[in-house]
Amino acid sequence: MISISLENKVALVTGAGTGIGKAIALKLAEAGAKVAVNYNSSRIDAEKVVSTIVENGGSAKSYQCDATNEEAVKDMYLKIEEELGSVEILVNNAGSLVERCVIEEMSSDLWQTIVDVNQKSVFLCSKYAIPYMKANKNGRIVNVSSIAARNGGGLGAVMYASSKAAVSSFTKGLAKELVGHGILVNAVSPGVITTPFHDRFTSEEARLQFKNVIPLSREGNPSEVADAVLYLVSDLSTYLVGENIEVNGGQLMD
Repeated sequence: MISISLENKVALVTGAGTGIGKAIALKLAEAGAKVAVNYNSSRIDAEKVVSTIVENGGSAKSYQCDATNEEAVKDMYLKIEEELGSVEILVNNAGSLVERCVIEEMSSDLWQTIVDVNQKSVFLCSKYAIPYMKANKNGRIVNVSSIAARNGGGLGAVMYASSKAAVSSFTKGLAKELVGHGILVNAVSPGVITTPFHDRFTSEEARLQFKNVIPLSREGNPSEVADAVLYLVSDLSTYLVGENIEVNGGQLMD
């Protein structure tokens, strides 16, 4: 049986209070990582994630931070270093569709918000993780993109899809920048996963239609995305650089 150990490694998971981020935080903690559970507004949910990890014998702390605010991100990393240690694993999971809106009716403010939430957060959290990882000559960054990055998303989700496509491209470029420093950068692209995201943004009718075009005939579970992330941050993936694992039940195949 293969056992993955992240013993004593410090991992930051952004947007880790619910959904995929929560599953990733729990999975990394189960493998032995000390987990920084980032949240913006979901304080109660994030604290529940921390409590679950601690109750199971792990180590975790929650950190409130708007990942689109540069000063807040800098301060978060300093707090994590002081309380848990230097970040060695970063999972850029924070993101949102924000609001379904067709381009003709979209305001510049909404456009900017979607770009900030999905792109700027990845940029800032990566930027401030890099010095710590370079100092250790080791690190893992996993960005959470989306199937929408490749198929353009559903109605009213053009900017979400575009911003996630930027995340996929950013992953490849950053991977090239950092591979010489012992830092491996990869991504995962979830398909239709059972999360509060789809509860909020996707109708029941649309979700039923999705099942008809997914070869596995079901939505994915957050834990199935977390398994892919665990693989990417482990020693099992030492020859993967700039890759994007599609976790979509066969809905979109290369």
